[in-house]
This record gives sequence, C-alpha cells and structure tokens, in this order.
Amino acid sequence: MAEEKKKRVINRLKTMYPLRALVDGTYEKAIAASREGKPVAWCMVNWWGGDAILRAMDVAAIYPEDYGAVCAAFGAAPAYLASADADGFPTHMCGYARNCLGYAAQMKESGDIPPEAPMGGMPRPTLLLGSGYFCDTRYKWFQSLGRYLDAPVWVLEMPHPGVKESRLKGAREHDISFLVAELEGFISFLERLLGRKVDRDRLTEIIDDTIEMNRVWHEVNELRRAKPCPMHSRDFWSSMPAALYMAADPRVTAGLYREMYDEVKSMADSHLGAIPEEKYRLAFAELPPWHSLGFFNQLAERGWNFVVESWAYHPPKPIDLTRVTNPLERIASLTYQYFTGYFEDAFATGDWWGYFAHPYLELAREYRCDGIMLHPLLTCRTATNHLMVVQDQLMKKLKVPSLIIEGDIVDLNLFDPADALRKAETFEETMSHYRKVRQAAGLAW
Repeated sequence: MAEEKKKRVINRLKTMYPLRALVDGTYEKAIAASREGKPVAWCMVNWWGGDAILRAMDVAAIYPEDYGAVCAAFGAAPAYLASADADGFPTHMCGYARNCLGYAAQMKESGDIPPEAPMGGMPRPTLLLGSGYFCDTRYKWFQSLGRYLDAPVWVLEMPHPGVKESRLKGAREHDISFLVAELEGFISFLERLLGRKVDRDRLTEIIDDTIEMNRVWHEVNELRRAKPCPMHSRDFWSSMPAALYMAADPRVTAGLYREMYDEVKSMADSHLGAIPEEKYRLAFAELPPWHSLGFFNQLAERGWNFVVESWAYHPPKPIDLTRVTNPLERIASLTYQYFTGYFEDAFATGDWWGYFAHPYLELAREYRCDGIMLHPLLTCRTATNHLMVVQDQLMKKLKVPSLIIEGDIVDLNLFDPADALRKAETFEETMSHYRKVRQAAGLAW
C-alpha cells in the first residue's frame, strides 16, 4: 500500500525548485538590505512597471500578498489574523491584508520583525508601493498600515476598460499614455525620496528582460495543453511568483523559465504526465488554499490533473513591441495586454464579461478540461464575484461542469478538506457524464 501510494503522488518538476528558491530568497535579501541601511519597499502586485523601477533604483522589494501565502503555508497566519481582528479589522476583509496588518501590529509591539516569522520575516519598509488594480482593499490596506509604520505610500493607478469601451477610438493609446504618466510620476517620487536619479539605461535593460521573461513563461504554460499534461498546478503555483513579483533580475528568471520549458517539453514529447494516470483534466479558479495544498495530492491519487489555473496569475499573451521605443511605454503595453488580452475574442463572440469570466471559456477549450474547480473566497470579493458566471458560461457553451469548494487563501478555518474530498468523489461521475454530452454535441473533446 505504501509503495502504491508513493507511485500516485504528483511528479514535481526539478526546474520548479530554483524558481521557488528565488522567491524565498527575496526575504533574506530584504533583511540584509535593511541591515545595511538600504531602502526596502513593501509592494502590492503591480504587473511589472513599478517592479522594474524599484529594481533599477536598487530598492529591495517584498510583497505582503506573497507573504500572506507563505504565512498560510507555514501555519503562522492565525496569530497575525488574530492581531488584526483584535485591532478591529473585519474578519471578511482580504486575508492577505489581515495577515499583513496583524504582522505590522506585532512588529510595532516588538519593535522589530516578529519572533518566529516565516522566511525570516519582512523588515520595516522605507516606502509602500500600492496599486489600484483589481482589488477592493488596496487603498485602505496600505493607508491603514500608518497605524503601525511610518512610511510614505505611493499608489500606481491604471484604467479598467470594459470589452466594448476598450475598442473606442483612441482608447488604447489614451490608457497606455495614462500608465506611462503613472510610472514617470513614481520615478519622480522615488528620486526625491532617495536623493538620486534612476539609471535609465539600466531601467531599459530590466524592462526588456521582463518582457522576455513573461514570453518564456507563457511558452512554458502553452506546453501544458499536451495530453497527458506534463505540469501540474502545484508546480505552476510554486513557479509563478518568480515572475509576478519579480523575485530576481528578470534575465536570471527568464533563464530558469527556459530550463523549465526544456523539462516540460521533454516530458510532453515523451508523453509523460505530471501524475501517473491522468483520468481527469481540470482547471482551477481563482486563488488556491495556500494552507492546504496537500489536498491536491489526494486528488492526484484519484487521477485528477490540474492542467491550467486562474488566467489572472498567468503571463499575458505575447504581443509585438518591437516598434515601441519608449521603455516605459513597452512595459505599460505589457501591463495593458495583461488586462485586455482576451478582449478581442470576447468581442468577436459577443461575450462581454471581459477579463473576469470570459477567459475560462478559452482555457477550457484549449486545455481540453473535463471540469473546473471554483474556489469562492469569503475574504476576496474580486476573486469570487464572477465565479457563478464562469460556472454558467462553461456549462451553457461547452458543457464543462464546475465543482464549488468554498475556502480562503489564508484562513484555514474556512476550508474543510474532508468535505471537499467527498464532493470531489461525487464530481467524478459528473465529469464522466459530460464527456459523453460533449461528444454527442460534436465538441472537440
């Protein structure tokens, strides 16, 4: 039995480990920078523009969103959540924000990094880089850190056009110009704060390497269309933060993604899957339960292979930027492509749900999914409010069923793995049934 169970585990990619190590190393580097008197930034994910500027200015960047996932995985989150609760923050607020605010409260109380903080903890910031992208809590979260930290806040903004609105004459040019102006404003702020000028040549190199890093990362995930799928979502979630949070020089990261591409391609060419027997191919939306990723091992034992996940954590579809000479316009165009890359197909099909629900229709077709696991989060409205639309559209248009497993990204108390496994066992019959329905309807899988 023990030997059989051993054979059923997920086949983790060897090239995943150095990418994960890059992210883990950001905390050590930030602590070292702080001790040397160098600036440290706490950042919200900002889709590369702000990240590139910080790296060009030699500012160590760490991300409380990633650290929330770290604390959940290490079992440290409950203490920080309790501190945030005790200070009056609502329990339904973003789990990442609650974890960060509780951490900052303990930092203020102890005068330094809280004892036993995972990965060595986050050192006190010189500045806070916020962003207005997507999430409800972003403005008030970093503003509320003023209770505990004395650090200036800068917020990067960007337009959020709808599918139809993005096609208005001049809309794209206007929006990208807006983004460029935001990045120039951030540069001016940093130069005043730090008392030195940004190296524009270095910034250009970083931006070009960032675009290449995302291109290679996109190509890695394209290989996962193979059957059986050679790369499980566990490896995606371990590898993704290296790009999303720019954990290292993007040229180094791009090199590691190329090594991952070679490994995944070799497996695909050899018809090797991420699990021993791929019975079901699934997508996952949106954020995973970071505290309970072992749950996916149990599903792998049953032949479940998670072949693609939330589009919002994938790199944007590649675009040709060779004619764009301004480096800030290049990175702004990449960010804009991230938000609007699925709009053309959405408009062509008359599906105007935009960048939340529509992409899952493309992903389910391209990756030949038997089902999708939807993970509604009590503490994240942005990652939850469209999931019922996803469920409805996938069933109506593609006859792909959905399994709803409620939980949370940080709070373990909101996730019941035993109940989730019972639902999963029943869902296998549903996926098998709809395979026949799709076949009868003449769909491609």
